[in-house]
Amino acid sequence: MNNLKTKIAMLEKINHVQLGFFPTPLHKLQKLSETLEYDIYCKRDDFTGFNAFGGNKIRKLEYLMGDAIAKGCDTVITYGATQSNHAMETISAARKCGLKPIVYLVSLVEPDVNDIRANLLLDTVFDAEIHIVPANGELMPQATERSLALAAERIKELERQGHKCYDIPMGGACAVGSTGYIAGFGEILSQMQFMNKKVQYIFSSTGTGGTLAGLAAGKVFFASDVNLIGIQVGPKDETYGKHIAEIANAALKYINAKDCVVTKDTFKYDARFYGAGYEIPSKEANAAIKYLATTEGILTDPIYTGKGFYGMLQYLKNKEVPKGSTVVFLHTGGTTGLFAEKDIIGDLVKI
Repeated sequence: MNNLKTKIAMLEKINHVQLGFFPTPLHKLQKLSETLEYDIYCKRDDFTGFNAFGGNKIRKLEYLMGDAIAKGCDTVITYGATQSNHAMETISAARKCGLKPIVYLVSLVEPDVNDIRANLLLDTVFDAEIHIVPANGELMPQATERSLALAAERIKELERQGHKCYDIPMGGACAVGSTGYIAGFGEILSQMQFMNKKVQYIFSSTGTGGTLAGLAAGKVFFASDVNLIGIQVGPKDETYGKHIAEIANAALKYINAKDCVVTKDTFKYDARFYGAGYEIPSKEANAAIKYLATTEGILTDPIYTGKGFYGMLQYLKNKEVPKGSTVVFLHTGGTTGLFAEKDIIGDLVKI
């Protein structure tokens, strides 16, 4: 326990700003535990704050904004889809820190300019500089490349005007951002120890990979034997695991944990549960959203956490995790997705 406290204290010395309300709650899902015969807990990172729509990005943004301020930046630029939680939280954090927010958002689902919803509505309320990039039938990675090119030109323009920009990758998936989930992993261990429990499995939704990378880095940093399983929310190519490991190791280097190394065996990611694609609703995931809502009163969303919870549920129902194991579901937030466009919600109200 003392070693755990020492390492957590070490992370607190890394440059960051205070944005969220930590520690977030970790509580048992009593009905699910009894029904499925597991010891299931939910880590409520949907409660990170500091606005009403917190989520996993706040942990990353504490370190990213701290780095931006330390480098003397006055402008923050990032990327995502039109309903990106990361983009909205980055805008919110930038406003709190006195920085100008600029976002480049790919419209996989075309927003109605006369009926702006969910995160895109919040982006507008925060008065961000918003650039909508039509997907034009491309997949998210290809459309994002166009976003990056457009942003590069905007950065040059701003720098000519005397501004200094801090460029945050999609999802905050980088060494600095993922440091937030090294700290988050330590927080889970500390809370479980307080309850005299040992977590054996942690499940999380994974998209850009930054959260899973931080958890993987946390696993080796804290010398834990927990099983990490990321449930993919969209398709990825064969380099995805390598990409996550590279971010994790870069984060470990960033915190000066020289003797810690993440390998492909440190974590697992599973592509079986995202359905037709990113931001495309899944009937099975929507059923899982309804199931969690009606058994535990907890809301998840059709883009991220709903698919993540559905994946974990299948692992437990199919006994892919040993019966009776202690399991944590990392709720990464994003419930604003429940108020998004119909093409994102799907048949949720009909289930």
